[in-house]
Amino acid sequence: MFRYFLVFVALSAVVAGPLHNELTAGRIVNGVETTIEKHPYQISLQDANRGSHFCGGSIISEDIIVTAAHCVSGSNPSELKVRLGSTYNNEGGIVVGVKALKYHEKYDRDLLWYDIAVLKLEKPVKQSSTVRYIEMAKQVPKTGTSAVISGWGTKCFLMCDLSAVLMEVEVTFLERKDCASKNYQYGEKIRETMVCGYAKDKDSCQGDSGGPFVAEGKLVGVVSWGQGCALDGYPGVYADVAALRDWIPTMSSRFSVY
Repeated sequence: MFRYFLVFVALSAVVAGPLHNELTAGRIVNGVETTIEKHPYQISLQDANRGSHFCGGSIISEDIIVTAAHCVSGSNPSELKVRLGSTYNNEGGIVVGVKALKYHEKYDRDLLWYDIAVLKLEKPVKQSSTVRYIEMAKQVPKTGTSAVISGWGTKCFLMCDLSAVLMEVEVTFLERKDCASKNYQYGEKIRETMVCGYAKDKDSCQGDSGGPFVAEGKLVGVVSWGQGCALDGYPGVYADVAALRDWIPTMSSRFSVY
């Protein structure tokens, strides 16, 4: 269901014009192949029935994954599985089911505010050379800080295949006020729970949604949206982990009710 959903979103964007729907998927544009050893926090979120990748995520503890709300809203945990510890989204590593999920209660599917969710795995996963929990940022880096995005998304915007191999791309971190400035095209669409990343002709897009945006070795963002992919003047937009980090352990602790 998820692959069809992403195709529908892309086609809707073409028909309807520059709406937020072009943003609901992220992929690596003009990046390079990388390995899970370089990004051991990276996970592939998959359709449990088809075994197909549709979003990314980050492991932050032995059984908690952080991803985007738009990746999992409307889903049941039984429909999902997570592949960890593999450079490839279709083989290797460890595959674990999802026991429970929660997304932010203020999540807005139209404006993509508070676009963050947590998943609880069916069993804990130990750290290794290919699985490492990533620390969440406590404060926002300064504009100009080097940052990296990784994922298995497509390499072009519309009707393109996902990459089977993990990709990465380096961009420049933008604080919210800078992303909303006249230097770029979003203006007031950039809210207090968002940060951005920009580099000419480089971006995340379809299939990278929910994945890690990392700076200074910490998780600073979750791949959320963007106008098209790698369009001039339109940075990639990410859920701000520093702004939302207090919600994450609170929600994680509530998984005990399942």
